[in-house]
Amino acid sequence: MEVLIKRLHSYDLPWPQYMTPGSSGVDLHAANQEPESIAPGRVKLIPTGIAVAIPEGYEAQIRPRSGLALKHGITLLNTPGTIDADYRGEIMLIVINLGDKEYIVKRGDRIAQMIFTKVERPQLVISESLDETKRGAGGFGHTGL
Repeated sequence: MEVLIKRLHSYDLPWPQYMTPGSSGVDLHAANQEPESIAPGRVKLIPTGIAVAIPEGYEAQIRPRSGLALKHGITLLNTPGTIDADYRGEIMLIVINLGDKEYIVKRGDRIAQMIFTKVERPQLVISESLDETKRGAGGFGHTGL
């Protein structure tokens, strides 16, 4: 599978890349022109400066970087974010600071990762009833702690 990547601006930043041979995702870099301060509990939209052309039947999932989450409480609000195969706009990151200190996103920081995965599109069939299961409608902790 090939995914086309287009630079929209920020020609000085590295291309997304797999950092090790076993990496599942490519790192995405912050393309903000100036440093962005994110206060605790606040959200910022951070550009990546790139767009992608994903083949039909696939999606890109945007996920946080574990080191930023552990060390600084920085994560993505809609995790995982979905980039649909027919989207051609700039990939933007909804970054939230769940830590207790201000965090500065600097231009070029590796701020998220993008994973490509196959998507199944089942045919949805409207029905008046569903088959019975042992679990039934139980959810949200129905099996206890």
